[in-house]
Amino acid sequence: MTTSTVIPLVRARGVLRVVAGLFLLGASSAAAQAAGCGTPIEPGQYSLTFQSGGIEREALYVVPSSYSGKKKVPLVLDFHGSNSNPKVQLGRSHWNEVAEREGFVVMALAGSLKGELPGTHAWYVPGVTTGEGADESVAIRTAVEIAKEKLCIDATKVYASGYSGGGRMLSQYICNGYGDFAAAGFVMGLRAGTPVEENGVWQPRRESCQPSRPVSIIAFSGKKDHVNPFEGGGKAYWRYGGEVALNRWAELNGCEGRASLETGESADVMSYAGCRAGTSVVSYVIASADHAWPARTVRFRLASNGDKAIREVDATDRMWEFFKASGGEMIATVAVENACGDKQKTAAISDGGQGTHCTPSSKPDSNVPVVSGDL
Repeated sequence: MTTSTVIPLVRARGVLRVVAGLFLLGASSAAAQAAGCGTPIEPGQYSLTFQSGGIEREALYVVPSSYSGKKKVPLVLDFHGSNSNPKVQLGRSHWNEVAEREGFVVMALAGSLKGELPGTHAWYVPGVTTGEGADESVAIRTAVEIAKEKLCIDATKVYASGYSGGGRMLSQYICNGYGDFAAAGFVMGLRAGTPVEENGVWQPRRESCQPSRPVSIIAFSGKKDHVNPFEGGGKAYWRYGGEVALNRWAELNGCEGRASLETGESADVMSYAGCRAGTSVVSYVIASADHAWPARTVRFRLASNGDKAIREVDATDRMWEFFKASGGEMIATVAVENACGDKQKTAAISDGGQGTHCTPSSKPDSNVPVVSGDL
């Protein structure tokens, strides 16, 4: 039986107030509770702990104010990068804000490994992480099942996004045959199996990526990313480039024909359509981006869809539109502001950085959460 502790963090009069609560999962007292529907839950941010493989795991999840417990809602999992944690990741991706506006639940799970900075975590990615670690796949599956059991989740609308090391973890989770996610988004971290060198060329090891079903993929990469280079190279866990990974996912999804490519000063957009089960594969390679989540100064233009006019969104909102469309045909072009110079200094790991830290040349958005250092 899986035991979990849920501590709700309820915002009252602008102050974060901790309210104690203990829920035992597994043997439910009522069928309605086991199904996750029929039981109202107070909106807010909750802290979750649960046991997986004899290890206590941590997560944060956010229930939107529109949640009633009567209507099934989507679920988005958000995977942090190396040397980070769920709180920092939500501040980076602002999935919690999108969840509140759009009416879905978001969950951010912590990796099992200790990060190189206090209070941070990393992921044990099979095949590329040295040493021994916990089975992350079992913990991820358990977290999804807990969400379904305690909340009214639409099992056909479960999605995930991953940043950097979290993207590598998410990639491998899908490669390992877990079919929880209908679509997945990646920022500076898309992989398609562990790297192997054959005839002097690095590529994904085919037997290390065997998804159980097609899954729509959207990826964001930066041409100035020196941590996980889009062109390939980098550390032992990386090696092959982002385009190689993208092409492999198009092959795994059974996409027809060659990719559609749109090039521009700000970004290149590559997309595969006609994939099995209505899936698609989309990539944005941003000229000015380094190893950071595309900020709100980076805008992606969506084409008109029915009654909706052309509009511009940031990377997280673009992912959500992609998820909602189960592959996303709302692709037009991109408008990307050149926020970083070529000689921008990088933040060392001792300073809490995982790569380059850029300051937008334009006036920053006052609503952007401030996350010091850690990328």
